[in-house]
Amino acid sequence: MKKDLGILLIFVVLCTVLALLNPRFLSATNLQNTARLVGMFGIFSMGIGFVIITGGIDLSSGSLFSLLGVLLAIGLVDHQLPWLLVVVGVLVLGGLLGLFHGLVITRLGIQPFIVTLCGLLWYRGMANFLADDSTKGFGNAEGFETLAHLATGNVLGVPVPFALLIVIGVVAWVVLHRCVYGRYLLAVGQNEEAARFSGVNTKRVVASAYVISGSLGAVSAIFFAFYANAVQPSSHGSFYELFGIAAAVLGGCSLRGGEGSVLGILIGAALLQVLKNLVNLLGIRSSLDFAVMGTVIFIGVVTDELLKRRKRTRLLRAPGA
Repeated sequence: MKKDLGILLIFVVLCTVLALLNPRFLSATNLQNTARLVGMFGIFSMGIGFVIITGGIDLSSGSLFSLLGVLLAIGLVDHQLPWLLVVVGVLVLGGLLGLFHGLVITRLGIQPFIVTLCGLLWYRGMANFLADDSTKGFGNAEGFETLAHLATGNVLGVPVPFALLIVIGVVAWVVLHRCVYGRYLLAVGQNEEAARFSGVNTKRVVASAYVISGSLGAVSAIFFAFYANAVQPSSHGSFYELFGIAAAVLGGCSLRGGEGSVLGILIGAALLQVLKNLVNLLGIRSSLDFAVMGTVIFIGVVTDELLKRRKRTRLLRAPGA
């Protein structure tokens, strides 16, 4: 809870400073666009956060967006399939690819870093192959106007991705903080062997976290594809996984596993988008975005390590230790 309050305070201070430096930050257009981006990045960041809580990592998200975006365009534009069928297919495929990661990690014992790194390469290469190295666009969304409106429209003035983020966030909060499954996730991340001896099916828990990550990644993939209205397979979604990892780490998820909160991840995702907004509004070169991501991850990891050392020191100094 203290971590959540700390990151929330940083978020409020940053928004205040940015509003004072550039009043355009508070314009309706800018706030709406920022909320849309927060929604798109926040949804898949929660999935990555669940994986990190188990002590794993998911490096494949950016390439997954490219592959699913290409398939979305092929299904809707090239083959003119019913949009509902295409959307369901994309969501199911995202979950199945997450399941594949989880099974390889748990059944074969391969490190999550290696498995998802291979996924990053596989999905980007497959996207390029399916698109024949060309851009796949959605044009005027003829035949699937309803889907395009849902992906890019608003609900009572609130961007659909942000509204969906709130709904998914509430469900994820209940699952992680109020359900047995959430306690299992945290237990596996803290000590997988102890959790297994306690009767927890650790392999199933870990695999399910990757399914959640893949499924939420598929949801974001649809929004990203329509936000750009085109998918360039070689660059679409590049390095987006870093935003998800940074949001989770900044939000209190320990890369060692066993720690994290949904609220923290959501605030972390929002903070990163505000930082990007700051770069744009202050006229700073956009190439510094990645430097900002690296700095955020570095600060998050260093802070986590310092807090853990401080906690261990307190326990050693406690009476009876």
